[in-house]
Amino acid sequence: MIRIYVAIIFAFLYIPIAFVIVSSFTDETGLTVKWFERLIKDSKVVSAFYNSLTLALLSTVFSVILGTSAAYAFLRTKMRFESFFYTPIVIPEITEALSLLLFYKLFSFPLGFTSVLLGHIAFNIAFVFVIVKARLSGYEKSIEEASLTLGANEIQTFLKITVPLAMPGIVAASLIAFTLSWDNFIKTVFTTGPGFQTLPLLIWSQAARGVVSPTLSALTTMMLAVSMILAYLYVKVSTQRG
Repeated sequence: MIRIYVAIIFAFLYIPIAFVIVSSFTDETGLTVKWFERLIKDSKVVSAFYNSLTLALLSTVFSVILGTSAAYAFLRTKMRFESFFYTPIVIPEITEALSLLLFYKLFSFPLGFTSVLLGHIAFNIAFVFVIVKARLSGYEKSIEEASLTLGANEIQTFLKITVPLAMPGIVAASLIAFTLSWDNFIKTVFTTGPGFQTLPLLIWSQAARGVVSPTLSALTTMMLAVSMILAYLYVKVSTQRG
């Protein structure tokens, strides 16, 4: 009986996804890739893809730098208020998105690429912090102290000892940050401005108008493929030992 329940749950979760994937590779004649070819030729899709990729890459870089630095500082100095880093993870995303929008409006900050980027960074820092801190907490401070005793300064110790030890965590955090930014919709739609559109926003704008086509399925499949690959890599990296 339990297996039947599990099978029903998996069917409920994955049959709609399978339907989207199949429809993106088929037409009335059978298998085809023409829907993906149309995507490549669509200037709106290309522009949205470039925006999503640039946004995800930049937010990942800044989030990893700030989140890793914060994790190291809190772990080594025993700073308090660590719980504040968990707030973006536990509160509803729509609440955080609305807060960002009100903050931008308060200071008359222009909405567009920069406002979306700052919103993604603010959200992703928390995930990077949690992942990297968990990785660093497994190592003794004595390893760094030994490096300092042998003549290395604090910067050299951080770059040559701490960073390599934390690298699996940093890579895992980078993958999760990129994934969260790549397919984010709620925070993006609240903080974007005229003329700036990402792939999730493009998909929504077409679906909201009732434009459900094989081309839209192909676009969704492409985004799904990227997210699934990154999720798989994240699991592989995060479960590594040593």
